[in-house]
Amino acid sequence: MNPSELNALPSPRFWRRVSCNLYEQLILLGVLALTFLVPNLIIGIVFGMAIPSWLTFFYLYGVLALYFTWYWRRNGQTLAMQTWRIQLITEDGYRPEKKQAFWRYVYGSLWIVPCLVIHAAYPLRGWQIIGVLFVVSLFLWPLTIYIDRKNRQGLPDRIAGTKLVELPRHPNKES
Repeated sequence: MNPSELNALPSPRFWRRVSCNLYEQLILLGVLALTFLVPNLIIGIVFGMAIPSWLTFFYLYGVLALYFTWYWRRNGQTLAMQTWRIQLITEDGYRPEKKQAFWRYVYGSLWIVPCLVIHAAYPLRGWQIIGVLFVVSLFLWPLTIYIDRKNRQGLPDRIAGTKLVELPRHPNKES
């Protein structure tokens, strides 16, 4: 599709976004298992030490930044977005540049701020923390599409100058 055709496509609806986010989180479990658990197990077994939690946070944030930036720059879609026929484009209909894809990731990760506010107001423990992270990232953050009544773009896209579009179904080709 050319940029003008992509730009004319509709924004994904709320439940399509939620479904894509859920699938993305499942895929990211595998990404994080490979890039986090394996190195940490090796460091723990070989050197008998654990990486400090603040360093672990920045490491994981960087791994996820590389994942999203690479996929968005490559074809505008992560693996989950390919499955749910959602594509990230610029406001002109093109794939985002590296810098724009990176900033889209940074703005997209701002959902952590409401989680920190909730945690400060109500000290949470264990699975409660994971539950809040899951609910905010999966359900509440996608609700920001309703702030933009005209284009139905979420907060990260509006700030980054990008937008999500729903790709059409391709007709089945007969052999």
